[in-house]
Amino acid sequence: MTSRMAGRILVTALLISPLAARAQINDDFPFREATVAQLQARMASGALTSVQLTRAYIERIHTLDSSANGVNAIIELNPDALTIAHHMDNMRRAGHVLGPLHGIPVLLKANIDTADRMQTTAGSLALQGTPPTHDSTIAANLRAGGAVILGKTNLSEWANFRSFESISGWSGIGGQTHNPYGIDRNPCGSSSGSGAAASANFATVSLGTETDGSVVCPGNASGVVGLKPTIGLTSRAGVVPISHTQDTVGVHARTVADAALTLGVIQSRTSDGRDPATGGVPLGWQGSGMPRPTVPTDYTQFLNPNGLKGAVLGITRQGLNGFDSFVPTP
Repeated sequence: MTSRMAGRILVTALLISPLAARAQINDDFPFREATVAQLQARMASGALTSVQLTRAYIERIHTLDSSANGVNAIIELNPDALTIAHHMDNMRRAGHVLGPLHGIPVLLKANIDTADRMQTTAGSLALQGTPPTHDSTIAANLRAGGAVILGKTNLSEWANFRSFESISGWSGIGGQTHNPYGIDRNPCGSSSGSGAAASANFATVSLGTETDGSVVCPGNASGVVGLKPTIGLTSRAGVVPISHTQDTVGVHARTVADAALTLGVIQSRTSDGRDPATGGVPLGWQGSGMPRPTVPTDYTQFLNPNGLKGAVLGITRQGLNGFDSFVPTP
């Protein structure tokens, strides 16, 4: 057996095997692969707390992310995550639920600002030691909706802006992110850690950014939903930029329903003065001077459980230009 195959078998076994008993929640509830709706139902019934869920994800990250053959999707964990989860539990017990992500752990790509004890480095040593002083609009929307910001995910450094030949999923701070289905397989980028983390069940949902394929491609590589919103629907204020005409913040989730629900929380429902793209008509048309169109408040209303009925799916295994199946060997 080659070392490449052995490594792939090892990480796959780790990802599909049950966690140790200490990471179980109450009874034998399988928090892995659980949807937001399932988690919310259990928290509403008192069978699960946000603290228990957050702790379970943290333990899973410690077990599977940083080992020798780990996924390496996480750059930094939020040291206040359990405190936030405890606060969300107290609010729920008092009858105050802020939104559909109340108490749900969410990971953010490390180019999205959070005004807390974490940094926003875009994976670059040049930004280390310069923490943000203000939340991005995305982070503020998550907090307003009751989400628990669990940590920051690795990425292709500077969101692949540093070079035309940069390696997907590698950054100077985070090192190389691995594909959860095979550690030698390309996780794609630049939101490599976000896609891999969602696939490996390191959080319920995770957020990435896209300029040109950086949400959709990692979603494809790691087998999760990658939702890239229309430019201007999600604010880029407080996001390390590449292109003011192409950048957008998107979602990685294990189900379409979770991605749609999360989009409703993070979107800018009104124009954001810190991002002109959120105020144009159509969305993203900066400086049009026309009033912003009304956007839905809940995208789950558009879900169709029979949407793929009768569809024929094809898989292209070879011949995709510009994409290497394996991570290049240094």
